[in-house]
Amino acid sequence: MEQNGTAWSALSTIEVVTISASTVAQMPIYALGSQIPQIAQDAYIHPDAIIIGSVTIGSDSSVWPGAVLRGDAGEIRIGERTSVQDNSVLHTTPNDPTVVGDRCVVGHLVHLEGCTIHDDVLIGNGSILLHRVVVHSWSIVGANAVVLNDTIVPGGAIAVGVPVVVKEGRADHDFIRESADSYVTRSRRYGAELRRID
Repeated sequence: MEQNGTAWSALSTIEVVTISASTVAQMPIYALGSQIPQIAQDAYIHPDAIIIGSVTIGSDSSVWPGAVLRGDAGEIRIGERTSVQDNSVLHTTPNDPTVVGDRCVVGHLVHLEGCTIHDDVLIGNGSILLHRVVVHSWSIVGANAVVLNDTIVPGGAIAVGVPVVVKEGRADHDFIRESADSYVTRSRRYGAELRRID
């Protein structure tokens, strides 16, 4: 979601499809009154993930087992080629949407609520990002970090600890890029090969 780039505008104009009844039967994706998830046709949603309400998910993105994206009070927007991994919880507030950009990695057991994650960011396992947090591009939030309300993580920084300490210029761009790409590849394999055998 670089303000001067294409991702921010692309997210607001992304071509999505409204989930059909046949898709709902295969996985728990729920409308809540007039709040209906919109998910790109080539996104991968694992059957054990839960999507509710005002949630938009972009092309080639993936949501993994046990993840819950609950857009009841406000909007959750996920860009393209972004993974939301196992048992992560994304919620929102009426005033602060939860927005995750393109090519991001949201690790296992992450909690995001009312925050903005720009493009090309890695959020480490078990971390918590609260209201009005902004994480700029090419940054890493370390595993188990707690990012308190209104914290700004500048581009290229790592944020670690409880509460976070920001260390500028320390993020590994290649690691972020490779991590995001690996989950696009993995989601395509799951889309093609996953099957229940019980």
